[in-house]
Amino acid sequence: MKICFTAKGTTLDAQTEERFGRAPYFILVESETGSFEAIQNPFADGGGGVGPKAAQVLIANHVRALVSGQVGGNAREVLAAAGIVMYTYRDGGTVRDAFDQFSKKTLEQSA
Repeated sequence: MKICFTAKGTTLDAQTEERFGRAPYFILVESETGSFEAIQNPFADGGGGVGPKAAQVLIANHVRALVSGQVGGNAREVLAAAGIVMYTYRDGGTVRDAFDQFSKKTLEQSA
């Protein structure tokens, strides 16, 4: 399963980013293998409505779960409609830390 983590950098050791639509990068991790790729968020510095646009990036990359600090209402609707399950991570750690917590099933699923 492909999981997206919002991040400030391009590696698993990058700090997580609290805001979904404004995250500079999306780190996409394959849960079975741990392999990953970083995608720059083309909407991070955009005007209004960046959340739903950023959600389309995840949909296009076949993401099944999102781990982020906060997701706005409009983005949440788009992600939920696409069947992407959202989890909250606000510890300010690295993507690797967040992935570890996701793997241990200790993250709270956000409604």
